[in-house]
Amino acid sequence: MKRVAILISGGGSNMVKLVESMAGDHPARPVLVLSNEPLAGGIALAKKFGIETSVVNHRHFEGREAFDRALNSQLEAVQPDVICLAGFMRILTPVFTRRWAGRVLNIHPSLLPKYPGLDTHARALQAGDAEAGCTVHEVTDVLDDGPIRGQARVAIEAGDTPETLAARVLKMEHRLYPAVLERFVSGKTGPVYLREEAEAPITSRLSD
Repeated sequence: MKRVAILISGGGSNMVKLVESMAGDHPARPVLVLSNEPLAGGIALAKKFGIETSVVNHRHFEGREAFDRALNSQLEAVQPDVICLAGFMRILTPVFTRRWAGRVLNIHPSLLPKYPGLDTHARALQAGDAEAGCTVHEVTDVLDDGPIRGQARVAIEAGDTPETLAARVLKMEHRLYPAVLERFVSGKTGPVYLREEAEAPITSRLSD
């Protein structure tokens, strides 16, 4: 059984979907939910699931590397096989990314390589894109880079605002991330591709 740690900064909606998916004959179980924000709503939700929680407040550290060393220490205590960044709003340094290389997944609200960083939905609308979406990728030293393990697409509709688009993309995040995690912990690295109108992964585009 693989051990999964989930890092959050806010309400933890993606964390909840990941945790809910890791039940029954799933090959993984959550062992830790960690936040950099003491008041993150997701911490209380994780406790309701009976999952161990931890807070490493980034404000207590001078520099990103010191914070990342503290993260490493907390994670090493639970020995995760996979780490899922689920709305974890910190830029990680090589102190972290190289320690856990090949074991960290992140979900980003754009169709990478388009729009790394922030304000992804507004940028897609400003560019006149026909589609937006989200991407699950492995984490490397480069922000929002690394091998793509899954993408979900939604059509941009007339009258969309960043808020309406974000809400539809979030629904797809909740489907995509659990699907990618299950494949990843099973040793299958071929990407998962979803579309908003589909009820299941496009299996013809899945591979080992």
